[in-house]
Amino acid sequence: MPQKQFDLIVFDWDGTLMDSTSVIVKCIQAAAKDLGLPIPDDRSAAHVIGLSMFAAMEAVLPGIDPQYYPRMVERFRYHYAILDQEPALFSGAVEMLNALSQEGYFLAVATGMSRVGLNRAMDNAKLLSRFDATRCADETFSKPHPAMLHELTRELGQEMGRTLMIGDTTHDLQMAINAGASALAVEYGAHDAASLHKLAPIYSARNLNELHQWLIENA
Repeated sequence: MPQKQFDLIVFDWDGTLMDSTSVIVKCIQAAAKDLGLPIPDDRSAAHVIGLSMFAAMEAVLPGIDPQYYPRMVERFRYHYAILDQEPALFSGAVEMLNALSQEGYFLAVATGMSRVGLNRAMDNAKLLSRFDATRCADETFSKPHPAMLHELTRELGQEMGRTLMIGDTTHDLQMAINAGASALAVEYGAHDAASLHKLAPIYSARNLNELHQWLIENA
């Protein structure tokens, strides 16, 4: 196996490890409908995935009365609580994480989810003990601010130059750029490949099998 270029691999959660994009889109649209607000189309709703909850609602429905944003968050959480048994990890995700752990990489998660939401999802997937550190949007600044990566590298005693951020949105890739980490895109999540490629990731995986293979051969 070639010499490692990275010691810490940081994953986004929704759309990267968990197949939850369609569920999140449905919940954003349902929240808007509940409040009699314009219902964003699928593309607009998917584009804000990865941001913190309040930032996502502000981005998907700009210009509305600000009083609606907390109510949008409340209604989103209501609908997600009903549908949160629907999302599942992408096939092969557990095997990939196990293989990377066995190779000695530090593994972390940086997500726009809340702490409660991430812990529940990780517990359901039996992955609570697989990651060395995690950071959620309700604990620090939202992506694409670099705070999550700064905090994770400090917590784990790792160098930013040997840190790889993997995500399915431009928010993930821009966070890596802002922090000085390397960025790798996956094309099977919320943002289209063309948008991801504009940020020049070191690799862009079309599916999780390609991601796994690249990491084992190149990370």
